[in-house]
Amino acid sequence: MGEDSRLAGVVALAQGMAAAHTPRESWRAAALGACRALSGNFAALSVWERELGRLRVLVNVGDRAPDEEEFPEAEAYPVHQFPEITEFLHERWAAGGEPDAWVETAFGAASGGSGYCHQRVASLRRRGRGCCVVAPLVMHGRAWGELYVARAADAPVFGRDDADFATVLASVVAAGIAQTERLEEARRLAFTDALTGLANRRAVDMRLDEAIERHRREGAAVGLVVCDLNGLKRVNDTCGHAVGDRLLERFGSVLSLCGAMLPGALAARLGGDEFCLLAVGPPADDVVRAAGELCRRAAELELGDGVACGVACTEDPIGPVRSARRLFRLADAAQYRAKALRADRPVVAGREGPDDPVVRLADAPSREVTPERRRFRGRR
Repeated sequence: MGEDSRLAGVVALAQGMAAAHTPRESWRAAALGACRALSGNFAALSVWERELGRLRVLVNVGDRAPDEEEFPEAEAYPVHQFPEITEFLHERWAAGGEPDAWVETAFGAASGGSGYCHQRVASLRRRGRGCCVVAPLVMHGRAWGELYVARAADAPVFGRDDADFATVLASVVAAGIAQTERLEEARRLAFTDALTGLANRRAVDMRLDEAIERHRREGAAVGLVVCDLNGLKRVNDTCGHAVGDRLLERFGSVLSLCGAMLPGALAARLGGDEFCLLAVGPPADDVVRAAGELCRRAAELELGDGVACGVACTEDPIGPVRSARRLFRLADAAQYRAKALRADRPVVAGREGPDDPVVRLADAPSREVTPERRRFRGRR
């Protein structure tokens, strides 16, 4: 392979990773780019899980064997099975130089190479591959994992120049993964409440818009639970804000636990003592059941005075829901009624007959809402 072709391979790899929006897309782009650049027919990307002492495969691309999934859930190998990777993972190279890639074949180490005859050789034979090149990945000065590219049994064996090129590709891959992780962390922080670890209001806004669009387009059921944690001000005033924060964290855990009753539900802290659950797909009765469990568990918390909980579901008789704003107003009005009634169970919009007070409150012009009614939050 000429220098121009290799430069083009590096550029294509870097561009593919730069275009990725998620870690999975980044892993796949890395493996595919390296596979093409090295004229391989299969590639994999693996990460070293230090605490478990194993290499876990993140992605397999190319001509996969029947037992090789693209994104495997449980493909991992104890590092003691791989003498050379064990040395690398313990960073024996750190005293000088950089970790270099190496070549192995279905018959052992490549001629003139310093490879090892072990599990990889058996794997090459079992899967009909003739050779592979293994390139260590280093991130932030520490061993991170490996890039693996293989060729079919009837293809030319990788040479020393291929191994050197794989080392270059591994550096590009490591830089791309580091960038993806930084972007992912920035996205996580942008959509996460720092205290509880739940989603934040920004995440709810985005998901609720998407949910209502699905409802309008496909008729998907959307359920929203809005709740206020009672007694937070009293706890802050009498026990201090550190104790109040602990109450918020504990309730956040309860909310997350109850949200797990609804597949795919988003548990969020809207701000202060206000929280919500957003579910797309589960029936309205399932959403109400989860909200009831939330009330029960919140009442058992050592601190606080339970929770005021309101529910609004598109399946209930609440009229057309054409905007995220209306569903939020309904759930918020139901929560407001629960607080006014000191209810120990959820108040559900649309379940009190034709003249449902929650629907009436949610749909009332702003001037008709009582002075205590909180102004509807956010940008809606």
